[in-house]
Amino acid sequence: MTAFLALMTSLPTGNSTLRMRVWRALRNTGCGVLRDGVYVLPVESPRAAALAEAGSEIKSAGGFAVNVEVELKSYAQLEHVRKLFDRSEEYGALVARIHAAKAALQRLGKRKADTLVQRLRRLLEELFEVDFYPGPARLQAKDAMAALEREAQRLRSPGEPHPAKRKVRRLDLKKYRNRTWATRKDLWVDRLASAWLIKRFIDRNAKFVWIDHPRDRPKGSIGFDFDGAQFTHVDGHVTFEVLLASFGLDDDPALASIGHAVHFLDIGGIPVADARGLETMLRGIKAKARGDDEMVLEANKVFDFFYSAYAQKSAA
Repeated sequence: MTAFLALMTSLPTGNSTLRMRVWRALRNTGCGVLRDGVYVLPVESPRAAALAEAGSEIKSAGGFAVNVEVELKSYAQLEHVRKLFDRSEEYGALVARIHAAKAALQRLGKRKADTLVQRLRRLLEELFEVDFYPGPARLQAKDAMAALEREAQRLRSPGEPHPAKRKVRRLDLKKYRNRTWATRKDLWVDRLASAWLIKRFIDRNAKFVWIDHPRDRPKGSIGFDFDGAQFTHVDGHVTFEVLLASFGLDDDPALASIGHAVHFLDIGGIPVADARGLETMLRGIKAKARGDDEMVLEANKVFDFFYSAYAQKSAA
């Protein structure tokens, strides 16, 4: 980027309320301060329109404001302006908070820990939005956040399965009907999505058993999402994806889209636009549900809605 938008201002004296409001609005854009009263943003910034809005507010309050486009002519000029957008210190401060949170997770309890992780994730994403020239600090922060989320997931689900090394075989759907399915208690994303998939697409008469340990699996039941289960993580795939592949459901675009979101929320990887919304809804259900049976009933409605939306999008 060599083109920048600049807002040159002179605010009316004595109007501290206006000064604070404009300062907050400009700070949220991630603009650089070239000098006192001169703010710049890359032309391609999605928040560039906020400069014009701030200028209009200043003029309506009796101040001076003018918006101009600046084209830099030399590499030296570009480097000077780009330094205004260096987020290294902000990333450093956030990484320190992430490390402190990771050390504190175990004593916080699940609900407080989840709230803290979500808050830090939101702060990181807000920082990403104003990081116009990403560098090593961004990668360090991203890695630190991923480590925090893995630790939170480990504490939330201590029995999380280890990926098995085997091929996923195509199975006969008819042999998996009217069965009892068993998985670990205290359900979360992969197990909730898998239970929904089983009930809606594999075994409509399925009965579920929530167990404390793999050894508690009832004789004759089908285990899923724990070490040693028939259906569990395989290589880089979560249980939901393994079920899709095992029963030939992975050619359904709507189910595949849900699978991408479940994968990201369960083990990380490529971000999925709808994943955080799905996570928020499931967290709300988890906070209200009285036990795993009720959680499955409510989560099934959410997955039904997601499936309908994805199916409609695919058809269009």
